[in-house]
Amino acid sequence: MAEYKSGFISVVGRPNVGKSTLLNHIMGEKLLITSDKPQTTRNAIRCIYTDDQAQMIFIDTPGMHRPKNKLGDYMQKAAENTVSDVDLVLYLVEPETKIGPGDQFILDKLKELGTPVILVMNKIDRLPKAELLGAIKLYEDYDFLTAIIPVSALKGDGVDVLVKEIKNSLQPGPQFFPDDMIIDQSERFIVAELIREKALNLLKDEVPHGVAVEVTSMKPRKNKDLIDIEATIFCERKTHKGIIIGKGGSMLTKIGSQSRRNIEFFLKTQVNLQLWVKVRADWREKNFDLKDLGYFE
Repeated sequence: MAEYKSGFISVVGRPNVGKSTLLNHIMGEKLLITSDKPQTTRNAIRCIYTDDQAQMIFIDTPGMHRPKNKLGDYMQKAAENTVSDVDLVLYLVEPETKIGPGDQFILDKLKELGTPVILVMNKIDRLPKAELLGAIKLYEDYDFLTAIIPVSALKGDGVDVLVKEIKNSLQPGPQFFPDDMIIDQSERFIVAELIREKALNLLKDEVPHGVAVEVTSMKPRKNKDLIDIEATIFCERKTHKGIIIGKGGSMLTKIGSQSRRNIEFFLKTQVNLQLWVKVRADWREKNFDLKDLGYFE
């Protein structure tokens, strides 16, 4: 039998390139929130894939970008810190006609590290084959890239090939986590993220970027297959609070009903979800608020 393999794998790339979508497909379960809004992922989150050949610990990171506030600084540091002490890096890009300054910045950072890097070209379903080959050719001269794998994270095309390549790239090692552990975050964290995902997808303009969610209570009812959950949605402006609540509470009701369905699927039980909205003025610029909301250690 082949020797068991294991390793830590950082997943990096520009904002909105599909890192969380790819990991959800690899894991076969929705563990990470997704949105068409940039910078959806704010924390470095470990997803643990285990089979009889290997254990792969994927670290989903915030998209690398130029920070605009203290939250952005935290996200950028979280992304950069994860690539310095891992066994392998998955670098996600989109198929484009040239390498832009954002990707060039990341390429330069990765070259300095000396860590093996697999380039994953995502969203290949958007281009004809001839154009895709041209996009791949742009990266062929970067000799520190150990492989270039085209995939569609949304449709699953090429993902099996990628997983095989990851296993081949890892060294023999022990199993670090139990078989049934698939993420290193608490249920409260995931529930809060599922609520924030619905706010991101339903709200427009600047409002969703200034939203944070805190689960204040999760209590199972005695003798009932039901959990009472209370959560607060924080925003930065009084005007944003009105938008989140909506006319007659319509938007908050929509966020709650859509969140509840996903939370019930995740927890495998019925949920009674109560949401409140509170203003924390400019919380993305304040160290105390960032720490209180879980963005600083």
